[in-house]
Order: sequence, then structure tokens, then C-alpha cells
Amino acid sequence: MTSLRLANANSEPSLDYSENRNRHVISIWLAVVAALVFAMIIVGGATRLTDSGLSITEWRPLLGAIPPLNEADWQSAFAKYKTIPQYSSVNKGMTLEAFKTIFWWEWTHRFLGRFIGLVFAIPLAVFWMKEGLISSTQKAKLLGVLALGALQGAVGWYMVSSGLSQRIDVSQYRLALHLSIAFAILGCLIWLALDTLRHRSEPRLQTLSHTQRTWAYIIAALLFSQVVIGGFVAGLKAGRAFNTWPLMDGHFIPDGFSRLSPWWLNLTENIATVQFNHRMTAYLIVVIVGWHAVRVIRSADDERVRTSAGCLAIGVVAQLMLGIWTVLAAVPIGLGIAHQAVAATVFALAIWHLHTVANTSV
Repeated sequence: MTSLRLANANSEPSLDYSENRNRHVISIWLAVVAALVFAMIIVGGATRLTDSGLSITEWRPLLGAIPPLNEADWQSAFAKYKTIPQYSSVNKGMTLEAFKTIFWWEWTHRFLGRFIGLVFAIPLAVFWMKEGLISSTQKAKLLGVLALGALQGAVGWYMVSSGLSQRIDVSQYRLALHLSIAFAILGCLIWLALDTLRHRSEPRLQTLSHTQRTWAYIIAALLFSQVVIGGFVAGLKAGRAFNTWPLMDGHFIPDGFSRLSPWWLNLTENIATVQFNHRMTAYLIVVIVGWHAVRVIRSADDERVRTSAGCLAIGVVAQLMLGIWTVLAAVPIGLGIAHQAVAATVFALAIWHLHTVANTSV
């Protein structure tokens, strides 16, 4: 009997070690995929800012991974681009070398999407087949992320197709949808990575009020809303208008703010309204996040909660300053890419803070 007890006692640390190792492996995998999605968001911003998104006029999920391999292939791809309105209206007379530049941006964006799919799906299949490695609840959540990824691929083509026949660019509605799904995937991956890494036996400290926790959710929702609005700013190229601050061409409420009828079209089709809403939402987020961070840092006794709140506050202030600089400079490519990268960083910080807050007791 004594020997049996000793054997069981000796086996428990081994089981704990194995469980911890498995959790860390899955968490690292999810973090790597999240980093790739972050890179995808940056490349997507560069593709948009360089007007490269319409350079590939076909959607071939498998064969599309192979770029042009010889001169004939390049001439064929270029000839297809010449048939769309963007070429005749914007890039007429473009050289083949110039076309190659925009082609490679779009190809890289699509290839990265395919690569992310493989990096997510193949390990998921392996983990799925190992009994007990991931729970049924985790499986459902991971399948949901996989479905979001597949939807994103379809929405990406849906967006591109809107600019191939009657427009010289893509629909701002479809661009906003595409960007929003990208951020949703990023948020899900970060949340799942943190959730997997967190040990279920960790103490849940009594540090926050219901109100403070609620505000963490509100902040995450506000930041996601700002991403959606930013998608419309990008789709309408609204950042290249009203390049003054703090006023918009000398006015708090810009000229033409409500010129469209019915009124709700101004929210998604009026450059003045869209940029105004993006600015006002940014100010609101800075005020709310700053107020929330001060309250949390003063009251919380959990260092993780205080740290995440402080990092988020620093992030939103940095993004506000970068946004002002970007508008004043009329959205040069470098600043535009930086603005999108910092937006993804701030959203990631909000998810981290929300996850930290959600795992403390009231």
C-alpha cells in the first residue's frame, strides 16, 4: 500500500508537467498565428495604400499561390489588369515593371492568407487527433476561428471583385467588413492563447468592481467600432481630405457634414462625416481609457490588471498622436501603414486587458 501511494505521488508531478507543457505548446502556436495575422493586417494596409489590391483580377485559391514564372505569364497577368477600369482611369500607360510592383503586394497579401490557413489548420488537425490534448470546448472555439478564416478569404475576393467592373477601387463597405473580420480573428486568437496559458487553479483576486469590469468590455467594443469606422475612412480615402487639426478646414463640424440624403448615408459615404466620426471616436476612446486606467491603477491590487490598463492607456494616446500626424501629412504610405499597425497593437492590448479583468473576481 505504501509503495502504491509513493507511485501515485511520484506520477502527479509528471502529469502536471505534461499538462503544462501541452498548454504552453498550444498557446505558443496560437500566438504565432496571431503574429501572422498581425503581419497580414500590416501587409493589407500597404496593399491598400499602394493601390495594389486590384492588380490580380482572378481568384484561384490553389493555383493562385503560384506567381508568374516567365515573361509570357507576366504579360498575361498585365493584360488582364488592363481590362479593368482602374487601369484605364488611373494607371493608363503603366509599365510592366510598375505593374509588377503592385502585383507583388497583392500576391504577398494573398499568399500570407494561404500560409496562415496552413499554419492554423495543420497543427489543429494534429492536436485534434491526440486524445485529451484539447477539450471539446476548445475544439468548438478553434473551429470557429477556422471558419472565420475561411470566411475572410471569401470576403477578400468579394471585396476585390467590387472594383473590377464599374469602379476604380473597392467598395468601402466590403473593405470595412474585410478589415473588421481580420481584427476579430486577431482578437479571438489572442484571447484563446491567453486562456490556454492561464492555469485554471490560479487565484482570482477580488480587485475590481462590476463597473470597472463593464468598462473593460465597453472599451474593447469601442476600439472595434473604431476599426470599422477606420475601414470606411480607408475605403473612401477620407484621410486625404481635411488635413488640418484640431479643426477640419477651419470648422469643428466640417462643411458638407450632412449633405447626403437619407441622413444615414453620411455615416458610410460622406468623406467629411466619416473622418469627423473617426476623430470624435478617437477622442472619446482616449478619455474613457485614461479615466479607466487611473481608476484601475488606484484600486486594483493585481499587478497584471494595473499593467494591462496602463499599457492600453499609453497605446491609445500614441495612436491618437500618430493619427493626427498621419492626417496632417495627408496619409503618406509609411505613416498610413504605421497607423494601421498601431491600431492592431492597441486592439491586442485591449483584448489582453479585458482577458485579465475577466479572470479576476468581483
